[in-house]
Amino acid sequence: MKISRLPLRLCVACLFVGASFSAQAADKKKDGPKAWTDPEVAAAEDTDFLVQGEFRKDGAGIQVAALGDGSFYVTRFAGGLPEDGWDGKKPETAVVDRDGLAKWIEGASKIERLSPTLGAEPPAGAIVLFDGETSDRVKGEIKEGYLWAGSETVDEYGDFTLHVEFRLPYKPKADLSGQDRGNSGLYLQNRYEVQVLDSFGVLYDPEWAGIPLKSDVKQLCGSFYKVKTPDVPMARPPLTWQTYDIDFTAPKFEGGKKVANARITVKHNGVTIHDDVELEKGTGAGGNRPEVPKGPIVFQGHGNPVAYRNVWLVERN
Repeated sequence: MKISRLPLRLCVACLFVGASFSAQAADKKKDGPKAWTDPEVAAAEDTDFLVQGEFRKDGAGIQVAALGDGSFYVTRFAGGLPEDGWDGKKPETAVVDRDGLAKWIEGASKIERLSPTLGAEPPAGAIVLFDGETSDRVKGEIKEGYLWAGSETVDEYGDFTLHVEFRLPYKPKADLSGQDRGNSGLYLQNRYEVQVLDSFGVLYDPEWAGIPLKSDVKQLCGSFYKVKTPDVPMARPPLTWQTYDIDFTAPKFEGGKKVANARITVKHNGVTIHDDVELEKGTGAGGNRPEVPKGPIVFQGHGNPVAYRNVWLVERN
């Protein structure tokens, strides 16, 4: 796991300055809460952005999710962070203001855990779907060197291994766990959705959340939409580049009749969150579409500015 340490002194100081400016910058637009897509701009306009993230303190791990206007959702894990020491027991949670958060993270070290597959090079024989330039392999919006939600592949694919990097907007005033908090999704063959959403700090057990959840946990990041939650909560803070590495086996047909279901393994930020899961049909909206041997990959557009980059796949026979 790639880890970088960030200066905590700066983060704690940000709790006590720029409150009114931050609130003004995050005022709602006509189409909903403000969404930042550039981390430098977010840091300049909203001091809460500099505080959100992951911390280590006294053998514990802490996740801090910004809720807007100096409010934060805090989760403290005994032993360390998920997949990095957490003992798996129910964590402590709270919604706090700036003063309250300062007490939670006093003496803590802020860290940034990066996916070990971030920037992975496509192997020999891979099909590069998008590498930052205009591509004849995808159709949709390409700007600022990124492929944006609402795009899809031109060609159709059967069995494959797929690498995708995605970045969710920073949208603190959207409901935590709500479907407006950076919603997109990877639709494999336009049938099987691996959810893309800002679920940072939210566990997949409603009884552990400590707050009412706005969505079913099977609608949170990494879920097979409305079918299965991830085995491990691996979401990172918004505007952090994250990865999905997916092994997809398409359903098999003989004489027009399905003889084997689709199977999918998903690694989120380098950790297996679904291990060879069998799906009897599509998920989400894809559940209403007849299954096929081959289909496109869709980067779902759902009204949120979600960016994708370094997208490639290796077809399997």
